[in-house]
Order: sequence, then structure tokens, then C-alpha cells
Amino acid sequence: MAQGYSQEEFAEALAVAASTVVRWESGRATPQPHQRPRIAGLLEVTLPELEALLSEGQPAETAVPSDTPPLLHGDDDDMKRREVLGLLAVTGALVALPDPDDVTRGYAASALSVTGDALHRSLWQLFTLSDSKQVVFPAVRGQLDVMAKALTEARTAGDRARLCRMTADLYQLGGELFFDANRYTDAAQCYTLAAHAAHAGGDHDLWACAMTRHAYVELYARRAPAAQPLLAAAARVAQRGDGTLSTRHWVAAVQAQTYAAMGDLDACNRALDEAEKVHRLGGGHSHNGGWLRFDGSRLAEERGACYLQLGRPDLAEDALTTALAQPLSLRRRAAVLSDLAVLGACRRDIDQVVHYAEQALGLADRSHSGFIGKKLDGLRGRLAPLAADGRISDLDHRIAALPRTA
Repeated sequence: MAQGYSQEEFAEALAVAASTVVRWESGRATPQPHQRPRIAGLLEVTLPELEALLSEGQPAETAVPSDTPPLLHGDDDDMKRREVLGLLAVTGALVALPDPDDVTRGYAASALSVTGDALHRSLWQLFTLSDSKQVVFPAVRGQLDVMAKALTEARTAGDRARLCRMTADLYQLGGELFFDANRYTDAAQCYTLAAHAAHAGGDHDLWACAMTRHAYVELYARRAPAAQPLLAAAARVAQRGDGTLSTRHWVAAVQAQTYAAMGDLDACNRALDEAEKVHRLGGGHSHNGGWLRFDGSRLAEERGACYLQLGRPDLAEDALTTALAQPLSLRRRAAVLSDLAVLGACRRDIDQVVHYAEQALGLADRSHSGFIGKKLDGLRGRLAPLAADGRISDLDHRIAALPRTA
């Protein structure tokens, strides 16, 4: 690297992944516009000199920024998305069909009903551990194709019920991928089909989780009133589920966010207290780590976010700082950092805003997550009173320049 930086040191100075620097050096990508002033400063060159260096490193036809998400973006990936939506329609129709009369078909469905659950658990694990969630997209698309074929070959009612449950599981993972890409309509379609498939498979907890995820879509689309009936129905369905699972507590946690969005502090606190009862379940069997991952570890950050939305920064700070001290996934850490930056904006504490927002922006660059971009967009709305400070103006421009996947 120029000026004596290693790739890792250069990446750390810019709050990006080292792999991003490697792509810049190889000419496979170029820095985003908001990153270039900082790069020019590190390399001790002027911006025009940096632009000339970047142009020399790439052919003219590829000299545009290409460090964009690999999936759900552009014409080719829009085609892949349409293929997935088509498979959703096919499998949804097969789930809705009555039990097959012909029980002499092949053995693929029976075999998949035994091995598929383990495969789906591994896909959820990959989704959880990946900084960029879209890496899971091709595997989900391929498995949807497998499920469509298996549903046509179901030999018994029992096989078909298991396949319906597995399909509902996969639909929810697909919905999470669309949700991360800010494709809320596609995510809602996945969750609706997941609820139907879970009902066909006779699994109330799986069904309630699908409805809760659908409610999340409405919440993040700022349509809290539309989320309320979905959550009320999910709570009723969850009461018929397995009492040892955390489903009903997760529903309560999301209901708390809905009440916060509607300005009802008392109802929000009651729902949060109900969600806290998840800790009474004990053991590691209250969730499955896939379509049901709620174990109460998120409650501090969710409580902080609720209080922040309710205009109670005094209550939010303790919860958010407690959450930040815990081990968090990249997306969860970015969400907490964004909320702490909003808290700083509420107090007009520019140093706090910059401190936390810079960290969140670094995570957004690593993950290309539309979810993180959406959280930071919420911060932008709080920056106007502080815009006279150059650091705040720079933050606003950098958030605006984040890649959008929808």
C-alpha cells in the first residue's frame, strides 16, 4: 500500500473491510464518492489526483463504482428475484392442494422430510453468521426448487405435512433476505405464504412466527396500525403452540415496538414485561435457532429502541449501553449504534452522534445491508438542527450515499 499502510491498516482507517481494499487495488471496485476525501487525505494527494489514479487503474467502461451488493441488485439479479417469486407461487399452490390420492410415487419426498430439516438449520446458521445476508440467496433459491419437486411427490399425508412445515421454514428465511434488502412487499409475500404452509403443516408456533415477521415488515414501513391486528392474531395462534417455546414471548416483544410507535408507554412496558418472562422457560430448548431465535438476549436493545421512539432518552440510555456491552451480530450492533447516535442527536451532543454513527457506517459498508441503511436513515431525520457543524453535514452525505438495495 502507498504511504506505508498495510491493507488492514488502510481498511481500519477507513472503517471498511480489508477485502474492500483488496477489490479497490485489483480494479474490481472503486471507492464510493463519500470515501474519496478521506482516502485522498491518507494518501496525501488532492482529490483530482486521486480521481486520476482511480481512472488509470480501471478501463473506461468499468470506471464506475462497482462495490455494490452481489444479489437483488441490477437486471440479472432482478431476474433471479423473479425466479424466486415464481417458485414461491408454485410451492404455495402445491401446499394449498389437498392430500394426494396416489401414494405410489417416488421416495424423494420421504427422504427430504428426513434430511431437509438439518439442511434448513444450516441455512439459518449461515444467514445468522454472514455479514452480508445475501450470500444465502442462491442456496434458498435452489432449495425452493427442491421443495417444489418434493411436494409433487409426497407419498403420504404425514410426508406432506412435514414438507409443508419445511416449506414454511424456508419461506421465512426467504422473507428475511428480502427484508434485509428493503424489499418489503416481497418479504410480506414470503411471510403470508409461510403462514399458510405452517397452517397446512399443523405447526402453530411456525405459523405465529410467520405472522410476527409479517408484522415487522409493517413496523419498518412505518405502518404500526397495520402491524397490530397481525400481532393480535399471532398471539392467539401462539397460545395454541408449544408452551415450552418462546414464541408467545417474541410476539409480545414485537407488540412492545408497535405500542412504542403509537406512543403508548404503559402498553409498551406491559408487553416488554411479558416478553421478559422468556427467562423463566430455562434451558436451551425454548427456541430452535432458525425460524424461532428469540431467547431474550435482544430485550435490552429492543427496550432501548422502544424508549427512544417514545421520546424518553432518559430511559433509553441505560438499556442501549447495556445492549452494546453484549456480544452482538453485525446487524444488531449497527442498530444499537444507530440508536445511540439518535440519542446523541436528541441531546444535541455532536461528539456522541459522530462517535456512534461512524461505527455504524463502517458496519454498513461491510455488510451492504438495507436494514442498516434504513436505521441510519432514521438518524438523518434528526441531524437537521445540528447541520451547521461540518462533521454532521459530512455524516448526512455519507448516509445518503449508502448503496440502496431496493
